[in-house]
Amino acid sequence: MVADWYDGLTLASEWRPAGEGVAARYRLMLTNDTGETLRDFRLGFSGPARVSDDAEISGAKVVAQLSNFCELAPQRGFTLAPGARWTIDILKLDYPIRHWTDGATTGFLILADSTTRSLRTVPTALEGSDTGRRKGTAIFPVPEHPPVPVSIVPWPNDVAVSGRRTALSGLALVPSVVGKAASAAFAKLTERLFPGEGLVRPAHEGGFPVDLVAGPGGKEGYSIAFTAERARITGETETGLLYGLITLGQILRGARLHLRQFSFPTSGRIEDAPEMAWRGCHLDVARRYYAKDEVERFIAILAWNKLNVLHWHLSDDEAWRVEIDAYPQLTGKGAWRGYGMAVPPLLGSGPERTGGYYSKADIRDIVALATEFGVDVVPEIDVPGHCYAMLQAIPALRDPGENAPYHSIQSFPNNCLNPAVEATYGAIETILTEMLELFPSRYFHVGADEVPEDAWHASPAANKLREKLGVTGAAPLQAQFLQRLQAFLTANGRITGAWEEASHGGGIDKANCYLVGWRTTEGSQQLAAAGYEVVVAPGQAYYLDMANSEDWHECGAAWAGWSSPEKAYTFEPAAGWSAAERANLLGVQACIWSEPMTDRAVFDRLVFPRLSAVAETGWSRNRDFARFTALVGLMPNLYGRYEGL
Repeated sequence: MVADWYDGLTLASEWRPAGEGVAARYRLMLTNDTGETLRDFRLGFSGPARVSDDAEISGAKVVAQLSNFCELAPQRGFTLAPGARWTIDILKLDYPIRHWTDGATTGFLILADSTTRSLRTVPTALEGSDTGRRKGTAIFPVPEHPPVPVSIVPWPNDVAVSGRRTALSGLALVPSVVGKAASAAFAKLTERLFPGEGLVRPAHEGGFPVDLVAGPGGKEGYSIAFTAERARITGETETGLLYGLITLGQILRGARLHLRQFSFPTSGRIEDAPEMAWRGCHLDVARRYYAKDEVERFIAILAWNKLNVLHWHLSDDEAWRVEIDAYPQLTGKGAWRGYGMAVPPLLGSGPERTGGYYSKADIRDIVALATEFGVDVVPEIDVPGHCYAMLQAIPALRDPGENAPYHSIQSFPNNCLNPAVEATYGAIETILTEMLELFPSRYFHVGADEVPEDAWHASPAANKLREKLGVTGAAPLQAQFLQRLQAFLTANGRITGAWEEASHGGGIDKANCYLVGWRTTEGSQQLAAAGYEVVVAPGQAYYLDMANSEDWHECGAAWAGWSSPEKAYTFEPAAGWSAAERANLLGVQACIWSEPMTDRAVFDRLVFPRLSAVAETGWSRNRDFARFTALVGLMPNLYGRYEGL
């Protein structure tokens, strides 16, 4: 007997782009293949796309909306008979749909008694073309004759090896006065990424001896010397030795998995050290919650790519993800979404209570593991904007006299902490105090992006502060807010990180901050010229939520265009910069924003192999895309989802 998993209700959607004499149209279609007539119901749905406030809609009307969540009702007395279809045409969205992941990803019915009924929701189709949706990591096969004899990503500074031996079964690690921590970390790392492969094994199981010895190399550099009987890794730090082991592990896997194409050397040397100090990846866990195990595996992948920073985006309008003892309501309310809750279903979450948060014990475990793997975890609490979930949890931080709305670019109303409400600073400092105990990084990121220009326009407290300062608009108030936060962080020995908008309205102290340039490819250079230390992360090249091409059948977002693996790899982060500007280049960072990533196979498609492309930019002086594509297929991804599988 076939399991009764499908109850006969399907929500489909279709996008028709604007054409000559034809308006763009987004069509929702609810089909009733049950044996019952439906009446007295409404349709709730969400996905990245947002229905415009002034949209012309036929077949329904909007009865509730928050950002990308929309609730539609049919005309009074409407019924949906068995076999019938309810069609709704929406003639205006906040932005055109460009890829199949943009549309509704979850729909549900809201019944007369306020209970809900989930729908089978199929991906949005392009009118006239409904095949070939791409997800899963793109496959980069190893060519028959790769351009190099060993498989290493990112490519080292100097590779001078020769000889060939039968592929090793594993590595027997032999630490000296140094190397114990690196050996333990490498064993843990390979077991997480490649369980069952036995990359680390003792000599009596055929392990190839690898000596770890102290020597020059700087903070993260290393060298490897090969002989027929053993290899020797030299490094100045445990992190450098770990990176040497990762290189050796990559060589071993390449030679083992592709016996004819790659070799394990019997002589020669590899000399290596990173080009940039900051080689990071941002991970947004507010739009989608990733479990502790997922985050830990992702950190292991960063380490395997020799990336050394996880910029952990822990709060946003959609959720608050970190446990704070002083404000349990932050996770009690702000970590969860669902119909009828403080935060409704958003970005494809369903009507049920869904979400999660990281306990303090979780965070300590994650940070400890990352530290073992040479990854610095930089937390971000995004303020003063992007605080809808936080303000739902702590409404006392609002100005009670504020009597008119403003909206963020993502259509959240009044979502910014008010710099003129003194209680805001006490709350933030309490939160930061608890978080500083969890995160030993010298950096703490405070967001500062996308505050609407008309924020706090109807707040008596904010208008009084503007008058006192002799300023107009939102940017000067944000600057005042950030300066106070920065003073607190500086007093606690931390460097304040922020997105590039922290330079607006007077900015924050350049001596104790770094800024992430994200809005344009030129923006980072402008920040560097102004004297800020800069991490380069433009949406047009390094935002991994952007689709891999313009093709509808690719998944991902499109506000910054698209970025293929080749575009990400060949982007030059400091092209045209002066020597003075280059002195302010801290490094590069990929950014993973999770709005389009309902399906974990979409995550794999968008993040890999572009993550490795950014990693090689941050590490290598000698880059070559043909070599990169020949080797990158051996790099791990998060979920093991590959194109076509």
